[in-house]
Amino acid sequence: MKPIDLMEAARGLTELSPRRPSQANLRRAVSTAYYAMFHCLAACAANSLNGRARDAAWHQTYRALEHGKARTACEDKPALAAFPPEVRGFADTFVALQKARQRADYALDGRYEKADVRAVIDRVEEAIDAFEQVDARHRRAFAVHVLFRRRPW
Repeated sequence: MKPIDLMEAARGLTELSPRRPSQANLRRAVSTAYYAMFHCLAACAANSLNGRARDAAWHQTYRALEHGKARTACEDKPALAAFPPEVRGFADTFVALQKARQRADYALDGRYEKADVRAVIDRVEEAIDAFEQVDARHRRAFAVHVLFRRRPW
């Protein structure tokens, strides 16, 4: 799953209706934007730890990323302090988007506005773009951070 394809899908959902997108499409766009971040992080982990050959180890690493554990790792401010601002920004956006996705998928309250959803999509795109520009060693360290539990030395 390519994050860029998911971002295009999220944007497309906001444009399906010429006048006003349905609430279902706006909610799905928020959810899809989150999944773009999730798959970006899963691919980062698999590529960083296994190279780009899509073998069994790569797929196992890709699938090892768990939503809840990734969120908890992204909320660990003391551990994140060692990372560049682009990684911290990605982590903050990941947490915010996971909450937004859960609300979009499960909460029945509130209306979504096209401009607000487009702003969410723009935020995700900026976070992914900045994250992908970070030196590979920082992305690899972040992948390890979100995949593995920290243990004392």
